[in-house]
Amino acid sequence: MGTQLISQESISWQKLAPFLDGPIRVRLSPGAKKSIRESNKILKQILKTERKVYGVNTGFGKLGNVSISVKDLKKLQLNLVRSHSCGIGKPLDLGVTRLMLVLKLMTYAKGYSGVRPKLAQLLVDMLNHDILPIIPRKGSVGASGDLAPLAHMARGMIGEGDVHYQDRIVPAMIALKESNLNPIVLEAKEGLSLVNGTQVSVALGIRALAESYIILKTADITGALTTEASLSTRTVFNPKIHRLKKHKGQVQSATNVYQMLVDSEIVKSHEDCGNIQDPYSIRCIPHVHGSSREVYTNAEKIIDNELNSVSDNPLIFPNGEVMNSGHFHAEPVAQALDTLSIAMAEIGAIAERRINYIMKGIGDRIPMFAAVNPGLESGFMIAQVAAAALASENKTMAHPASIDSISTSAGQEDFVSMAPWAGRKCLRILNNVRAILAIELLTAANVNHRFHKKMSSGKGLVPMMNLLRRHHMLTTDDHPLADDIETINDLIQSGKIVNSVSRRINVL
Repeated sequence: MGTQLISQESISWQKLAPFLDGPIRVRLSPGAKKSIRESNKILKQILKTERKVYGVNTGFGKLGNVSISVKDLKKLQLNLVRSHSCGIGKPLDLGVTRLMLVLKLMTYAKGYSGVRPKLAQLLVDMLNHDILPIIPRKGSVGASGDLAPLAHMARGMIGEGDVHYQDRIVPAMIALKESNLNPIVLEAKEGLSLVNGTQVSVALGIRALAESYIILKTADITGALTTEASLSTRTVFNPKIHRLKKHKGQVQSATNVYQMLVDSEIVKSHEDCGNIQDPYSIRCIPHVHGSSREVYTNAEKIIDNELNSVSDNPLIFPNGEVMNSGHFHAEPVAQALDTLSIAMAEIGAIAERRINYIMKGIGDRIPMFAAVNPGLESGFMIAQVAAAALASENKTMAHPASIDSISTSAGQEDFVSMAPWAGRKCLRILNNVRAILAIELLTAANVNHRFHKKMSSGKGLVPMMNLLRRHHMLTTDDHPLADDIETINDLIQSGKIVNSVSRRINVL
């Protein structure tokens, strides 16, 4: 287990992605500790005056004009956490929950929240003991922060609710006790600071980026394999053609496919056929995949900006100013994940069309449905149907969440982002896209195995074909394909497909 330093310096989402896979120790830098300490000192000085500060000595939201007496300040924060713990549905996966705690700690490290060092240290300790609150995945509209899920996170910190600890689900108080930790007794502003923020939305965004990264590379691989298997031309992927377009992603995708097909005996076997007008789903792979790559790059920038921002309200400035804003609003994240959803749905949609192209049969070399004995056997007929079903689901889920605001909190919070839903449905789309690519890979690889067996694949594809062969994915007769699709899906998600190709070429 490595150690991640939490400081005031900006970092990329890639540095945080390992938290999705398991526990990593964290520690606060000296500068972060100092900022937290000084911010809390300023808040304590403010509390000694009669100054009204939203959420510190007032109610919340539409009730912000209600003054709270000094004797009830702690009760105010406790009530907030308890009342806001109203999430719905299955728990968030542990990796996303782990990231939530890290991202909350990163906001505190900036020194604008006013919380005690003791509270920040509890987050550190919970991460280092991998004590993860059970957080229902539904219930946040992504404005005034991810209130409900963050309240469930805060419940674990005060010793309430259940947590995941040492491969079991136990009451938070038991996990804290077994780790020699004490629950926090919330003081002024601390409950509000815990539930205010975009940490759920950003954590979902980081998972979406991590999965999209592998899928985009895999899509070029499956596209190259289908190009080869379907006896389509390699010439259209020549990078010098695509440099005439000023889209970096397009050039990257074209270069990938072109390089993978170097020395392909299958491609060479039909290079004099005169066919230069392959279907768009093959000829325009760089244009479509490249466009999705550029959307992905923009989403990266937005997620990186948000995870390195202060996401809290109100903000305690070093000069003693307390300023209210809307830094809990996750609209940038929502729009980024909505556009990423569209981009990734397109990856799945064009892959399904490539599968369909093979189903029609190609010349006298590839029978319909890639069946060795068409009629007696159905080949990959229903595999394409399954891919079509997934592509259709994605087209529905690609409808943007961010354009569907619903006014909440008696009209006080009248325009919200819906970023958590944008993130959750993006992950659902990615699961479908990965399965579609698995079907394309299975289909195209078996076309090569069944009908081009005496010829070698391109140099970038040979190691992958060998990988599939070792997993017994190359067959000649009808059999249940569900397990094969699942196996290849796992090979894609684990990065083994990309890694196999990367042994021969640099997959951009």
